[in-house]
Amino acid sequence: MAGKFEVYEDRSGKHRFRLKAGNGEIVASGEAYETKAAAKKGCESVQKAADGAKIEDV
Repeated sequence: MAGKFEVYEDRSGKHRFRLKAGNGEIVASGEAYETKAAAKKGCESVQKAADGAKIEDV
């Protein structure tokens, strides 16, 4: 099963996203956004930034 983004409302009423692996483990999470639409845009930004991103040791 492929990973998926979940957009949800946290306890303070802010909207967040998390990226879950195929096994259900949370592998990334986003900051708090004022609106659900903004959280979805955050997901899209991560998708675009990760496409072809290299792994670097720092």
